[in-house]
Amino acid sequence: MHLTSHTSPLAGIALLAALCVFCGCGTVRNAQSAQERIAGMAEGERSLHPDKAGAGTTLEENVAFALANRPSMQEARLDVEDARLALKQLSADAPLASATPWNSFSADATLGHSESSASAHFDHLKSKTSGKASFSLSLDVLLWDFGRNNAAVRAQCERVLASELNLVKSGFDVFEEVSQAYFTRLQSDAILSVAITNRAMRSEHLARAEERLDAGEAQRLDVLRARLDLAEADEAVVAATNDVVTSTARLAASLGLEASSAPDLPGALSLEDAVRAFSSTYSTSKELFDFARTNSPAMKIARARLRAASADVDEAVANLMPRISATLGLNWTDPLWYWRWGFSAAQNLFSGFSHLTAVDRAVVAMDKAAAALETAELQLSLDIELAVAERDNAREALASAEASVISAKDNLDTVQEEFSIGDASRVEYSEATADYATALSNRVKAFYRGQLAEAALFNLAGVVPEYMQESK
Repeated sequence: MHLTSHTSPLAGIALLAALCVFCGCGTVRNAQSAQERIAGMAEGERSLHPDKAGAGTTLEENVAFALANRPSMQEARLDVEDARLALKQLSADAPLASATPWNSFSADATLGHSESSASAHFDHLKSKTSGKASFSLSLDVLLWDFGRNNAAVRAQCERVLASELNLVKSGFDVFEEVSQAYFTRLQSDAILSVAITNRAMRSEHLARAEERLDAGEAQRLDVLRARLDLAEADEAVVAATNDVVTSTARLAASLGLEASSAPDLPGALSLEDAVRAFSSTYSTSKELFDFARTNSPAMKIARARLRAASADVDEAVANLMPRISATLGLNWTDPLWYWRWGFSAAQNLFSGFSHLTAVDRAVVAMDKAAAALETAELQLSLDIELAVAERDNAREALASAEASVISAKDNLDTVQEEFSIGDASRVEYSEATADYATALSNRVKAFYRGQLAEAALFNLAGVVPEYMQESK
């Protein structure tokens, strides 16, 4: 590069600016495109929502849809990208004695022009000025930082791993949330079917009571009681219908859809059917905990954060040491050129013990991370114990409820026959229908309690679920 005294300083500055823009034009263009993309949302415009047609009807399809469309999953993915960019930024400060020596070089270019008038008393200053253009190019090389950058990179590597594991954990959390909403919706559908069936029986009972009253075989009190039973059945249908609406909205939210945009799901085909998504598991809480404490994303995240905190201690200790660097410079001040070189060792001598305090704080942060790891392990043990107990209790409750349904149905059939010939009272008939409806509801609830417990165990253990969608 050759500069003369006739070179326009403005042209040189423009050239330098153009060079900087050219080097970063792609990054700047991407940043501006991102700003344009969110400009409307920032001003309150309606954000885009996924098409509910892609949600499907099975649990597996709904989970896949949520993983692809939930904003929380996008946030977790962006956290991973940000952590990787932070690692890239740290690697740019690596010393010459490192695995990436090419990152130890730092180059700066300066182009300027200055003018001044001749010295004189203030009242004799002239408007005419003279000056010179100047240019400098400097190259700095960080030779050694006593492991400071290496420790920072190791810590950030662990944070990248933690962010990636957090993405996995977010996926399991979404899976459990969708499972809860999915099974709650199916349970609400089944309870509504029970309520409708109960209302039909109560309606039939009222019709029979009115016929018997007209025939003089029953009292008016029997009809009044039958009407009250029917009114209660109508209230139960209204409540069950509201539960269906509520569970539908929660399912839509779990999928990342608007509350009014939930997909259509297959309800219970009859009172004898329920939709199963998982096969039954029989592992004990100890077996699951022994597996989960090394496989659970939450435990892996806690261990990665502990290793990052340990690397932070190494970085804080390395900050007590000097930085050794070399410099090479080339300067031009119209019309002369000169160059320079040198090396330096910079060491902070006293800063109010801030660097020593930083080491102590890093040790405290490491101890806190260790305590957080122990807390996470204890919480995992409790959560698994509760989930296994819920699974086992639901299984026992389902067996008991199925037996209760058989008994309640036999009792109802017997009472209906006896009531039709006048051997059973209105009270016995009301109790028989109520018992049968309660038994049906308890069986539905016990069944889906078990499915929800299975979903929770998949999440806690960090195991990808094996779906088995079928009607039982």
